[in-house]
Amino acid sequence: MNIIVIVVIAFVVLIILSMAIKIVTEYERGVIFRLGRLIGAKGPGLFLIIPFIDRMFKVDLRVVTMDVPSQEVITKDNVTVRVNAVVYFRVVDPEASVVKVLDHIRATSQISQTTLRNVLGQSELDELLSQREKLNQMLQKIIDEHTDPWGVKVSTVEIKEVELAEEMKRSMAAQAEAERERRAKIIHAEGELQASEKLAQAAHVIGREPTAIQLRFLSTLTEIASEKNSTILFPIPIEFLKAFGRLPSGSKE
Repeated sequence: MNIIVIVVIAFVVLIILSMAIKIVTEYERGVIFRLGRLIGAKGPGLFLIIPFIDRMFKVDLRVVTMDVPSQEVITKDNVTVRVNAVVYFRVVDPEASVVKVLDHIRATSQISQTTLRNVLGQSELDELLSQREKLNQMLQKIIDEHTDPWGVKVSTVEIKEVELAEEMKRSMAAQAEAERERRAKIIHAEGELQASEKLAQAAHVIGREPTAIQLRFLSTLTEIASEKNSTILFPIPIEFLKAFGRLPSGSKE
């Protein structure tokens, strides 16, 4: 009979010790409540709690990588897009993450989805495509402000993918092609303007120095002679003969 009692007592003691001894790893903290009142966070390592009086909740302090599900957003310029993102956050205050919010991971996910729709809904499509880093910083700041009372620190928010409708993709491609054509025409017009200015300057030089036209014609003859043509017809202007002092018999001078 005594052996049975000793075995029962030993069994009860082992159960109590297993309930009293707690081990928390390096990346965790144990938030302890005593009779419903917050005592504080303990860990890492080995410590004791009072069985049936204390309750402990383990909180993971490692960085959590959370995918924000794809959200349908109407931009400021009335374009419908689907956008998804990724959020990196971690718990910096274990006590607040247990006391202030029921499930800090789910709460962070919900506020991230809402903020993503609100911020991108106030941006235009061009800004969404070209200024993504600015939008990432804005999302990180807003989400972090909402999660700060929960003891959660949002370190990074990255927009992963922007999905456009096929009609919008074709419209953007047509717009890009028209923009390239516009730039080509502007460049061509600028080239014509520069060429006309240079020709005007050359005309002024030739007007001041008549012999310059002779050198220009000789240069042109040299360029034509380099090509293998059987016959070359080249008009000789009056100014060319004036340079040599010989004029046709029918000339007034």
